[in-house]
Amino acid sequence: MNSSINSSAASKKNLAEESVSIDSTVEMHKRVFSVLVIDFERSLRDFLKKGLTPFCTMLKLVPNVEEAEELLKHYHFDLLIAEISGQGQEGVEHLNSLLKNTKSKVIFTSNETDVDTVLAALRMGAVEFLQKPFRMEQMLASVQQVTQRIGQKNEDEASFPNNTETIDLTLGGMIGRCEIMKDMCEVIGQIAPTPSSVLLEGESGTGKEMVANTIHLMSGRSGLFVPVHCATISPQLLESELFGHAKGAFTGAHQAREGLFHHAIGGTLFLDEIGEMPLEMQVKLLRFMEEGTIRRVGENQESPVEVRIICATNRTLAEEVKAGNFREDLFFRINVLMIHLPPLRERSEDIPLLAKHFSEELAPKLKRPPLEFSKADLTFFNNYNWPGNVRELKNVVERSMLLNRSLEECYQAGSNIDCLVTPALNGRTEELELCEVEKNHILKVLNGVDGNKSAASRLLGIARKTLDRKLKDWNAEL
Repeated sequence: MNSSINSSAASKKNLAEESVSIDSTVEMHKRVFSVLVIDFERSLRDFLKKGLTPFCTMLKLVPNVEEAEELLKHYHFDLLIAEISGQGQEGVEHLNSLLKNTKSKVIFTSNETDVDTVLAALRMGAVEFLQKPFRMEQMLASVQQVTQRIGQKNEDEASFPNNTETIDLTLGGMIGRCEIMKDMCEVIGQIAPTPSSVLLEGESGTGKEMVANTIHLMSGRSGLFVPVHCATISPQLLESELFGHAKGAFTGAHQAREGLFHHAIGGTLFLDEIGEMPLEMQVKLLRFMEEGTIRRVGENQESPVEVRIICATNRTLAEEVKAGNFREDLFFRINVLMIHLPPLRERSEDIPLLAKHFSEELAPKLKRPPLEFSKADLTFFNNYNWPGNVRELKNVVERSMLLNRSLEECYQAGSNIDCLVTPALNGRTEELELCEVEKNHILKVLNGVDGNKSAASRLLGIARKTLDRKLKDWNAEL
């Protein structure tokens, strides 16, 4: 979701100057489709007409819901692009009534990101939501995602459940059709514009950083989204990283340095794995939560900063408080609102959507065609427990694309490295030295990814430099 907010004058200037040439990173889906645009701004209708015409079998543009209703009596449109904030309350109600009688997918646009506008869009079935002013590349990317679903609807029915009454929600990168996800997105729409702190709890791999970033994007805040993984920074350095330090504050502090709080001014500081934060640092974070000020290491003066805090943890913090591992007063400070992210096994109907999304997202980067999922894949999706959640699903999809093997085989490849080794090895596997097994295995993986060393090192779980060194030792440079 685009969160930039410019003045009305700047918006019109941007529309006038916007080039409708397609960025090389945006490849429109080749299937034909029909589009109806509803927008009261003549300049924006002209802008969209110029940009969308090359990709539509039919494109109609109207200024209001009444004219759209007349067209829908005579034509079917695969996609509606509707401006929601300029319709007025009566227009929104009319638009809502209109959408109930059509199976068209809907992209909403708006000059506003207030709670009422976002919630209205979600309730009316938005699959995409774009903040005005937007670039043509952003619109084309949104249209591409929607039309891919439209174009593949019939061919997917054999493998994927398809309920026309169910919304495939795409909000800030979050994808899903289950009720849990819809409820969570509605909560995000309510809290995003506020300055309140948020606590995200969920297992590893459930997408906590994506949710935090979505809240930031929908907030309209002018500052940056600054993520910090508390578990990856040593306790000795964490205070300096967060608050900064003065010159000479400690050995090696040859010059003053601003901390991540400073970089997040006016924006959002995302503290991932907050449960790993040392108790002495929890005290300093609590002071900021209470006073809104920070003090650099080595200084006595405190400085006010305006930063929103979003925290995340894969633990249950209430239990950590009882165990004495987390301060109770800080827990109450950050727990203004808690959002629990469900594990993937609790939203199984979203798995095919996510797998398809990852396949299409990875295809250009890996230079492989997107995967075509079978009924066997769907059975695997439903039967496997996915302990690594969304992150594990993406890894399995990527592994399947790299090795050109089924999803279940690639899951086994990730959990049991031996399954990638040539089974026979000329009938003498049991006689091989360990170094030979390692060499055969690595060369097998390299061959499976067409010699792509970066891809092979990811699959093998070793550094690229380690792979290069081993190949050099074997005189097997590719």
